[in-house]
Amino acid sequence: MAWTKYQLFLAGLMLTTGSINTLSAKWADMFSAKGCKDSPEHTFAHPFVQAVGMFLGELSCLAVFHMLLCHDRRRPEPKMNTGQSFNPLLFLSPALCDMTATSIMYVALNMTSASSFQMLRGAVIIFTGLLSVAFLGRRLVASQWTGILITILGLIVVGLADFMSGHKDDSHKLSEVITGDLLIIMAQVIVAVQMVLEEKFVYKHDVHPLRAVGTEGFFGFFILSLLLIPFFYIPVGSFSNNPRHVLEDALDAFCQISHNPMIILALLGNTVSIAFFNFAGISVTKEISATTRMVLDSLRTVVIWVVSLALGWEQFHGLQVLGFIVLLVGAALYNGLHRPLLARIPCCASMEEEEVNPAERTRLLDEGRVQEEG
Repeated sequence: MAWTKYQLFLAGLMLTTGSINTLSAKWADMFSAKGCKDSPEHTFAHPFVQAVGMFLGELSCLAVFHMLLCHDRRRPEPKMNTGQSFNPLLFLSPALCDMTATSIMYVALNMTSASSFQMLRGAVIIFTGLLSVAFLGRRLVASQWTGILITILGLIVVGLADFMSGHKDDSHKLSEVITGDLLIIMAQVIVAVQMVLEEKFVYKHDVHPLRAVGTEGFFGFFILSLLLIPFFYIPVGSFSNNPRHVLEDALDAFCQISHNPMIILALLGNTVSIAFFNFAGISVTKEISATTRMVLDSLRTVVIWVVSLALGWEQFHGLQVLGFIVLLVGAALYNGLHRPLLARIPCCASMEEEEVNPAERTRLLDEGRVQEEG
């Protein structure tokens, strides 16, 4: 069945805003400006300030939710399902996981390329699968275990590509690239914990997706904003690139923005894009399918990689192509994208029916909702 214009718009919006989200964050990292008290010019290395901006974008989803709700209530027959009432504190634990993982990933983005950053986030499949077996009592089918193993292989290839390109990269030291890659993978463990918590405690309450994202954004924004105060006094030595070598120097960030207003444009791109990306992703799942959402999220990696190459932010490396293809195959197997193809083969169709029961098939379709942030 052909897509409608609205469905095409949603798919394009998700692909565009998802790509802008990562690219604008990396763009901000590449700016240099003077800091406070006319300190020497230095790069804009403020991952926690960027994370606060991202949560502000998620928080804006609450405003979108209430705007849609008000518009729906003006209709003669309201159709919007607002979900049941819930305790907002249900979202505190997932929000803390989101806040920690996002902050770690923005630290890592300072150390590695935007394309590797996006590709390595595919590691979330491994940890989500393992944790769902351990804590949700889920049974993974053979194709999902195969997808996990292939994903591990893809991560090794991407990591090897970064290791080899690190010797030729003037913008990042090899040690920084390796540390950044490891931090991204570590962050995916926390993202997987967040997903398991959401599935175990949140999704059963039938909360509207925009309201769920906005509530997590609320907790993330205010908690991380408060944490910027102690971060201002915690020394971390050479791990930090700000002049005072503290965990985060928010004042230095604002001073750099005042000296180079283009930085605010990059930060706004990150904040605005995450809001539209969440809205578009939720809408794609609802209007088209979760499978389409997964495919679009994979295409986002291609867009980020091509734009980074075109802008000269990174150099072409053949191993990255191989790594991306392997990761794509792993994600496709884990999310069941091979099933429509096998269903056309009579001998394989019956095997697929035996392998996946109806409840499992429904769950596989629902898993598209996990790719929400950044």
